[in-house]
Amino acid sequence: MALQRGLLKRSIEAAKAKCSYNLSLRNFSSATSSTPELPPFDYEPKLYKGPLADEVLQKRKKFLSPSLFHYYQKPLNIVEGKMQYLFDDSGKRYLDAFAGIVTVSCGHCHPEVLDAIIEQSKLLQHATTIYLHHAIADFAEALASKMPGNLKVVFFVNSGTEANELAMLMARLYSGNLGMISLRNAYHGGSLGTIGLTALNTWKYSIPQGEIHHVINPDPYRGIFGSDASHYANDVQDHIDYGSPGKVAGFIAETIQGVGGAVELAPGYLKLVYDIVRKAGGVCIADEVQTGFGRTGSHYWGFETQGVIPDIVTMAKGIGNGLPLGAVVTTPEIANVMAQKIQFNTFGGNPVCSSGGLAVLRVLDKENRQNHCADVGSHLIGRLRDLQQRHEIIGDVRGRGLMVGIELVTDRKEKTPAKAETLVLFEKLRELGVLVGKGGLHGNVFRIKPPMCFTKDDADFLVDALDYAISKL
Repeated sequence: MALQRGLLKRSIEAAKAKCSYNLSLRNFSSATSSTPELPPFDYEPKLYKGPLADEVLQKRKKFLSPSLFHYYQKPLNIVEGKMQYLFDDSGKRYLDAFAGIVTVSCGHCHPEVLDAIIEQSKLLQHATTIYLHHAIADFAEALASKMPGNLKVVFFVNSGTEANELAMLMARLYSGNLGMISLRNAYHGGSLGTIGLTALNTWKYSIPQGEIHHVINPDPYRGIFGSDASHYANDVQDHIDYGSPGKVAGFIAETIQGVGGAVELAPGYLKLVYDIVRKAGGVCIADEVQTGFGRTGSHYWGFETQGVIPDIVTMAKGIGNGLPLGAVVTTPEIANVMAQKIQFNTFGGNPVCSSGGLAVLRVLDKENRQNHCADVGSHLIGRLRDLQQRHEIIGDVRGRGLMVGIELVTDRKEKTPAKAETLVLFEKLRELGVLVGKGGLHGNVFRIKPPMCFTKDDADFLVDALDYAISKL
């Protein structure tokens, strides 16, 4: 009898909790009087007459890879974009705070980038590098001018994964060694080679790693040594001493880890590690796929925040503002090892992508986007840290410029990932018109990495929407 009474009591409590939860959701959606509103935007999207979300989703399920995933319980059917905003099939406007996974640098459908792509497409879409064309040479020259030191030779590819794959090949050929070192919590791609460099189990298949080893991540928030770069660097030396023949091919790192949750490396870490790796015969690779082109605000390249010059730099995403474009930039000495055989990429640096990429570089300079990222990013991070003081769920606010992470925890002392709460807030932000990314091994980090035309008004709206959503949690 006592057992039955206990079960009944728990059933009643569960029912009350469910009612309370459903009521809170209704209150959230009905409390429109204090709901933050999107900043004004002088643009009217075209009337959409195509298939709606349900039909598109069914086609995806039937004809596309089963590994594809989508955001939100009811996935968005995005049909138009303009600068920092996106529109769904109903015409609803959203603030894009994730930039197509940190890819849209200048802004959706930026007119000057579009004009360059369209004009080149009218003349010649494709010819490959077996013929001469000025677009690829002009683009390579402009890109090389942005690089420090002797980083002057450019290899064009189609994605960040391809760029990192090629960089790893260069490191092994140039050094004569096989072993590669990358950081835990890193993401460098999903190809057969780069999946080994990636160190997040959610992105890895059970395949041979191929002489790749992962050292302790110099994470100032969760790392075992806090912000002490020297202790993390000692782990790299220990790996070389005990886990390798004493020589390595190379070391690769993002300056601010993207997929890993906007984790900025401990200050001074790369300078220490680069010295260790070079003494062991290896080359140093900077993965700038997400941090490049002024996004960090303080510098044009993420590695510059650590006061180093790499031997090889990889880039993609923001380089093309949405075009399938990537690049590897290195020194003439390292580049020469690729001349031992034929190294060729059919689409790398085709005329359309090269024209678009060159337009991106010019727009970023013309519109002074690096300083803009520094200014708006400082404002955004300041407001988020104020918000952190009011909401215990915000464990950490980190990053620089317009590459920001907000880590959510249920216990600040234990830093327990707030997995369920993150999902609820993620949906609520979408309802309010804010699209953010998620990252970290536990998916509890909001990734705020918008197009670089993002304004202070947009930043204020994003913070107000997050404040409102958390207050209703």
